[in-house]
Amino acid sequence: MDDIRMPVIFSGHGSPMTALDMNDITAGMRAVGESVLRIFGRPKAILAISAHWFTEGTYIQSAPQPKQEYDFQGFPEELSQVAYPVTGCGDLTQRVQELLGDKVSVNDDWGIDHGTWSVLVHMFPKADVPVVQLSVNKSFTAQDCYDLGKALVQLRNEGYLIFGSGNIVYDPEKVGYTADKSALRNREGTQEAIAFNNYICRAVEYHHEDRALNWEIGPNSEYAVPTVDHYWPLLYTLGAADGDDGVAVNRVFTMGSVAMTMFAFGMFPKQ
Repeated sequence: MDDIRMPVIFSGHGSPMTALDMNDITAGMRAVGESVLRIFGRPKAILAISAHWFTEGTYIQSAPQPKQEYDFQGFPEELSQVAYPVTGCGDLTQRVQELLGDKVSVNDDWGIDHGTWSVLVHMFPKADVPVVQLSVNKSFTAQDCYDLGKALVQLRNEGYLIFGSGNIVYDPEKVGYTADKSALRNREGTQEAIAFNNYICRAVEYHHEDRALNWEIGPNSEYAVPTVDHYWPLLYTLGAADGDDGVAVNRVFTMGSVAMTMFAFGMFPKQ
């Protein structure tokens, strides 16, 4: 394990219903998890950076048994029965503190939220890989997010998987739910969403990190990123990717205005 550099994953999570879905999107999540286990072995733990822990300041969890957050309303009761009982990892918490110093504080007020478990329930369905969440700092600039991700690169050499969960395009005011939220309209995506998603995907795939950091100049950026909470996790993972190639697992959409794009960085080590 010590001579293997773990990959970095960024995944769109979209609706909490992703946890219950069985479709091409969740099949891609499952395939990535299987590839991680096959190529790299089971991670010591996962450092998860979810859009739904959006805080003033940067926090890391330390709970041995982090609670599962059902941080949503108005969804079917079945969703609230989904259990993802992961343990925490004190060693990972300590390493993050050592790497970030006074830039991070321990905070266990929050648990493992749906931005994390709705994806990991497909990626690592046995819930046998410990998970520690790192908050997304709402006071950061785009460059700050990227730089903090860079500061965490060493974790990958120590057997830890870095996982970011958000969405490249996310506007909850424009989503297309059916009445019971059991199905979603417009899998193709709106024209505005497609244009911005393609722009950022090209930036990632061709290592134009400056374009991802300066996302405001992209086409339809105000439509795609009305608030930064779901976009910031991509920048944390770009920093942690440390120049590794990013493989786009999918470029599909749900609800018209939500990009479910998923990237795997360093999944296939360079020869």
